[in-house]
Amino acid sequence: MRVGVFADSHDHLDNIRRAVDVFNRAECAYVLFAGDLVSTFAVPPLRKLNCPLVGCFGDNEGNKPGLLAGMSIVGRLGEPPLGFRAADGTRFLIAHMQRQLRGVGGEFDVAVYGHTHKPRIHRDDSGRLWINPGETSGWTFGAPSVVILNTASRQAEIVLLDVAAPVGSQPPSA
Repeated sequence: MRVGVFADSHDHLDNIRRAVDVFNRAECAYVLFAGDLVSTFAVPPLRKLNCPLVGCFGDNEGNKPGLLAGMSIVGRLGEPPLGFRAADGTRFLIAHMQRQLRGVGGEFDVAVYGHTHKPRIHRDDSGRLWINPGETSGWTFGAPSVVILNTASRQAEIVLLDVAAPVGSQPPSA
């Protein structure tokens, strides 16, 4: 099963749309969000997802009740750390900041976090996968990214969003 992962979109509507395009083309079964959507007007592009979204609040959310209401038709949003078990049994913990996962027991397979705006994928000493998808916005480092995770192989790939392509465009065929 494929799972999309993103964080730190910070109201960049075009890049949210690009991320949704990437997740839909990858036929993701779920999309996980590690915080900092920021404003309620960033929710409507997520309604185009072909799968449910599960995510947590970040430290820059401006209107939590409004975000909860808007996300209710897209998926589930809650306070970090948020636990989630996918249909294939993969156990996720989702937080905005990695430090919100300190001291959490071994009852997860994959940890998802954001906040640093820098993508990083690594394994801990227990073999659990840790994913920071970087920034979807691209505001800080100019390299907007998301991650696609294959839960069967536990392999994750950082995908740079193509900001040169018009939103909704398809890659050229060979």
